Amino acid sequence: MHSYKNKMNIETLIRKTVDTLSKLPPEKVSEIADFAEYLLKKHDDEILQKGIEKIVSDSKTFDFLKTEEDIYTLEDLKEKYQ
Repeated sequence: MHSYKNKMNIETLIRKTVDTLSKLPPEKVSEIADFAEYLLKKHDDEILQKGIEKIVSDSKTFDFLKTEEDIYTLEDLKEKYQ
């Protein structure tokens, strides 16, 4: 039910936006169309970035580092910063 309500709100908002756009001069409609395309591209880029992050985080490429032996300890440091 919640999804249906959101869909109705989106459809209402789209109709309201189209109604508002029909009252604007052509150059303003063009600006809004450009902005909408920009928002869509930004959204697509965010989805792509999240997909890449998921692929990298799910990758087993660096799993060997989890079992790698520590070859240095704190005692190996010549200077310790506090």
